[in-house]
Formats: sequence, structure tokens, C-alpha cells
Amino acid sequence: MRIFSIHADQIQETDALPQVLPEQGFVWMTFSRREFEILQGQVQQVLNRLCQAHIYDLHLQDMLNNQLPSHYDYTADYDLLVFRRLAQGRTETDLSKPGEILHRENSQAGPNILRKIDTSPVAFVVFDRVVISVHPVDCVIRQAFAAKLMSATQLSSTQAMHRLPSNPADLMLRMVSSVVDGYLNLRRELTRQLDHWQSELLNPKARFNNWSALLNARLTLHYLDEVCEDQRAAITDWIEALNAWSSEDTYQPESLELLKVRSRDLLEHIERVVHHVARLEQSAETAVQMHFNAQSNRTNDIMRTLTVLTAIFMPLNLVTGFFGMNFENFPALHSDHGLFLTEMFMGIVAAGLALLFWKKRYVGG
Repeated sequence: MRIFSIHADQIQETDALPQVLPEQGFVWMTFSRREFEILQGQVQQVLNRLCQAHIYDLHLQDMLNNQLPSHYDYTADYDLLVFRRLAQGRTETDLSKPGEILHRENSQAGPNILRKIDTSPVAFVVFDRVVISVHPVDCVIRQAFAAKLMSATQLSSTQAMHRLPSNPADLMLRMVSSVVDGYLNLRRELTRQLDHWQSELLNPKARFNNWSALLNARLTLHYLDEVCEDQRAAITDWIEALNAWSSEDTYQPESLELLKVRSRDLLEHIERVVHHVARLEQSAETAVQMHFNAQSNRTNDIMRTLTVLTAIFMPLNLVTGFFGMNFENFPALHSDHGLFLTEMFMGIVAAGLALLFWKKRYVGG
């Protein structure tokens, strides 16, 4: 649990739940999922005291559910956003031990880069002057973001004001942007891995046999596409709700417009990830089809070569079979030049057929 009081160019961290709101600014309360599960009663009391509101039971279940997809919901008192982050190969899937880290490598996902595509939800509850975030136990994003906030206090007042979030919704959007940046950074590694497989599939000298990993990669990309689609739907719903704030006095017009800009930029980043994943899926499918087409062409070339060789040697077999007949009188058998003439005839036939097939491009490409 970490508690921050943020105002303008100042930020203070405490290790206890706040009893009162600061005179200015807002409060950020961040918990691991297990901590929030244990402290949810105390958190509800704090919210009743600070905001004269509480989190509904269904939303509490959503915040504690480590399998929930990304989505957005709202009430008259607060907004709820659940957003799935990259979990770097480990995930919380043991429902009997919520919030505890399950060190489980996704060994069926193929290469190391694809094992990183494992996700876990981060939940945000946004009040007017309070924001609560619930993270997995090992959330690197929370640690990095908190460190960035604390380092901003070392800057000048003007710089710190631009570095620190101005309201709870701004803080939420900045953290979600950090999550999406992780997906954007994943694109280059995914592209490199798929390009490697494409070169292996299309290399005539290589014998590709890693089909299980390729199939798992396609399934993983499909899963990532579903995750990003849920993220896009959640942020789209958030933007629609944000547009309805124009007639309210929740934030100043400048802050509200900045929130809209950040939200649209966030949505654009998510759409870039969605489009890139769709291209990777299409590229993988195309590479597989091209691989089988190339294999079919190579098989056809081999069969064509064997057919040409059979066609060349068929007349020669006819000649040898003719001389193998058991006739009592066979003039060529008793001739001094019979063997030479027969060999020359057979050579001319073979060379003529080979030249004919070469001109018709049955051999040599």
C-alpha cells in the first residue's frame, strides 16, 4: 500500500490511510490486489469520510477479479476502469490465492517474446479528489510511475507542475498510457520474431519443423488482439463519458480539454497496436500459405524431373529389350560394329530427347 497526496508541484507519500482530504490537490491510494482484498472494509470507511461515497459490491468484485477483461463503468460518484497490462510471462491465475504471484511460465507460447504476452488487470476508481488503483503484486508499472512522480519533485516548480498529474483522471490516463507503451514496445520484437519465421518458412534449404510453436504464436496473437479490442472498447466508453463532463464543474475547462486530448491519444496508440497485431496475424497466415505453395512447387519440380528422366530412358529400355529377344537369326548381334552402332543410336536418342525437353523447359527451370 502506498498513499500519495499530490498538489501542483508537490507530492507527499505516507504509509497510512488518509483521514482527511488535503486543502488542495488530490489523493492517490494504490494497493496490490491482495492488500485491497484485506483492507477493503477500511478503504470503504475512508471513502465514506472523504467523499461521502463508497464503492459498490459488484465493482469491488471486479477490482478483485484477476481474470476480468478491460472495461469501463461509471456511477454518479465515481468512474471505474479496468485495464489489462502485460505481465511479462507470469500471471495471477490461482483463484484460491488472490493477489499472490504464481510463477508460471507460459511454456506453450513458443519463443521468449511470445511468452511475455501474458496479461493481468489493473483497476482504477476515480472520484473527484481521490483515485484508487489496484495492481498485481509484482506491478512494475506502479513502481516505475511512483518513482517518476517522486523524481519530479526534484525539478523546478514549473517543470514539476507539468510532470505531476493535475487531477485523479489525469493520473489514471498517465498510468494507462504507460501500460499501452508496453504493448507498443512489444511490436518491434514481435515483428522480428515473425520475420525470422517467415525467412525459415520460405528458405528452400531449411527444413521447418517447429509447427507447434508457430501454431501457439498464432493463438497468442489472436489472444493479444482480443485483449487490445477490449482495451479499445473501454477507452472508447471512457471518452464518451468524458464528453458528458462538459456541462459539469468537475474540472476546469483547460484540464478537461487536456483529459480529452490524452484520451484520444491513448485510443490512437491502442488502435496502432490492434492494427499491428492484425497485420502480424495476416503475415503469419500468408507465410504458412507461401511455405506450402513453395513446398508444392518443389515437389512438382522433382516429379517433373523424374518424369523427364523416365521419358528419356524409356526408348533406351525398348532398345535393350529388343536386343534381349531370343531370336535365332539376329544380324546385328553378329556384326563387328553392332555394339558401337547400337550405343551410338541410343546416345543420339537420349541426347535428342534431352534437348527436346530442355527447349520445352521441362528441365532446368
